[in-house]
Amino acid sequence: MIICNNISKAYGKTQALRDISFEVQPGEIFGLIGPDGAGKTTLFRILTTLILADSGSAVVNGFDVVQAYRNIRECVGYMPGRFSLYQDLTVEENLEFFATVFNTTIEENYALIKDIYQQIEPFKTRKAGKLSGGMKQKLALSCALIHKPTVLFLDEPTTGVDPVSRKEFWGMLKNLQQQGITILVSTPYMDEAGLCDRIALIQNGEFLTIDTPQNIASGFQKKLLAVISDDMSGLLKDLGEIKAIESCYAFGDSHHVTYNQDVKSEKNQVENEEKFSPAILNRMLTEKGHQHIKIREIEPGIEDCFMALSGK
Repeated sequence: MIICNNISKAYGKTQALRDISFEVQPGEIFGLIGPDGAGKTTLFRILTTLILADSGSAVVNGFDVVQAYRNIRECVGYMPGRFSLYQDLTVEENLEFFATVFNTTIEENYALIKDIYQQIEPFKTRKAGKLSGGMKQKLALSCALIHKPTVLFLDEPTTGVDPVSRKEFWGMLKNLQQQGITILVSTPYMDEAGLCDRIALIQNGEFLTIDTPQNIASGFQKKLLAVISDDMSGLLKDLGEIKAIESCYAFGDSHHVTYNQDVKSEKNQVENEEKFSPAILNRMLTEKGHQHIKIREIEPGIEDCFMALSGK
């Protein structure tokens, strides 16, 4: 449904995309996962014919993004990262306007947006600018779907939305997928990656890897520890000074740590002790004055994989 071949784009001296190539299958939810400034929005704008790439080619639903841009605009829905509907129009007026732009009516495609629109229909006379974040999100999605697109582009649709609305939104996407709509979604939230069929981890305009979330997580090669103590800021500093520690970063209420068990401190070498282990780490942190230390081995998530790949 989407084919990209060596897409590159620069803004002056800033290289936003570097030889991006990937494919999205029909009916797939494909996620672009990466931090702000990674190039996600630039790629979306190229695929939705809003800007031109410096080099490379792309096809959406069988149409070239340059030669057949009018055809693409008729068959895709696009929900940009920033709320871009008419804030001085009501909910109903916005939906009617977008239906008219695509030569259709609300009634004609109401079945497609029914489950989404029914949640905001009681507020259909309210100005769009007066809606809450979650309601704006539902209205924007309804407007992007009103012409029954075959491909839906969602650029960071859940940014700034509360956790309950985020969960509801992904439930809506799953329902849309069952209706045969191909969805390309970008997000900075690593926990949303597991909700996609396949994902591409992107940083500095380059793909780090493309695969299913499960395959990416299973490809994590190191043992991963979650470490806490009574002094979390001091703990992060002390962990970084231990030779055997390969990476350490704050993750929620703990620090995630990978280590090389073959690296020993000078003291360990002299005493001919066993390889580096969580037990040795506990002792070393205790010697540094940490108390209430807890160390446990955990399964890696997508964010851990992203940190490992970006570190390389």
